[in-house]
Amino acid sequence: MSSVDAAGGTPAPRPEPPDGSRDEYGRDRYIDFLRAGSILVVVLWHWAFTILIWLPDGPRATSPLGFTSGLWMLTWLFQVLPLFFFVGGYVHLLAWQRARIRGETLDRFVLRNLRRLSVPALVVAGVWIGLGLVLWAGLGLEWIGRAVLLVISPLWFLGVYLGLIALIPLWFAIARRFGPVAFVWMIGLVVIVDILRFRVGWEAAGWVNMLLVWGLAFMAGFWWEALVRAPRHVDAALMWAGLFGLIGLVGSGLYPGSMVGVPGETSNMAPPTLCIVALLAFQVGIAEIARPGMSRWLERPGPRGFVEIINRFAMPVFLFHTTGMAIGRGLIYAWNGELAEATVPDLRWWLERPLYIAVSFVCTLPVIWLFNRRGRRRPRPAPH
Repeated sequence: MSSVDAAGGTPAPRPEPPDGSRDEYGRDRYIDFLRAGSILVVVLWHWAFTILIWLPDGPRATSPLGFTSGLWMLTWLFQVLPLFFFVGGYVHLLAWQRARIRGETLDRFVLRNLRRLSVPALVVAGVWIGLGLVLWAGLGLEWIGRAVLLVISPLWFLGVYLGLIALIPLWFAIARRFGPVAFVWMIGLVVIVDILRFRVGWEAAGWVNMLLVWGLAFMAGFWWEALVRAPRHVDAALMWAGLFGLIGLVGSGLYPGSMVGVPGETSNMAPPTLCIVALLAFQVGIAEIARPGMSRWLERPGPRGFVEIINRFAMPVFLFHTTGMAIGRGLIYAWNGELAEATVPDLRWWLERPLYIAVSFVCTLPVIWLFNRRGRRRPRPAPH
């Protein structure tokens, strides 16, 4: 019985990866690496490449992508949310199989996972909104609203992820009933939505792709183990199909080259387009091609310990990284004596990127400590 079949029936025994990459607790180190590494890429991107432009009504964010020719090509590798949602689908499928063995119902499983992720996100958002209201009412800082919005805006990704988790019964039902044929239909619907958006001018229709594109990425994760056991040329075919798809879509002129939002351009992310489907295929193909070598590397003590650390702290870092960045930027502004940044990247701007990353990181650590000072020893994560 396949993992997908087991989503709605008796859980199938989880086969071991052929490279023996699970640790003594049954966790797949490579999956941990992909999941935590994806989050850290997002964090480092924000720390390094966020340019704040200060206007009378508050700060606005931009990036060097709009000023540096060809830099958008980096987003084909470093816009990793499709890969994160893919891994998330696989992890939740395995978690559900374990929950069924314990006798847990699907509704209870979904609610437990929603609560586990939503509570810390709501705490972060609530603290910042409350602080913004206090500063606005007490000091009359008219720009504080936009500043708070910038700090909490990356949480949109968790909102989408929570939506995917809430719809797990739907994804399981579709996967069990239609199998891989569901992907053909979902990709076809994404194409239709893009036509309505770009050719007919129904811009609002594009938001349907928030469900279709991210749902496709999440549900595709159910087939990770099947992909691991497929012939190696399947991985290469997936990677090249995604790459040529991206080249064709971007080269058509209908889609921007960047896989992240760039001010003044149509976005491939908000809402997602067919480019993100091609990007998913490209990144999953790369991940699977790299898996055997990376799994061997992750068996070594040093890399293994590193993955354990980043897997433990990746989500807290994501939740608080914009808080640390806001504190760090405030310290930099205080040092410079003005609320200003270089809006057009030059050589000095690029050389300062490690400093901005370091300052944001140092300022994030005490925030994480403050929210985790209850001091309880965290239980060993359950195997997946």
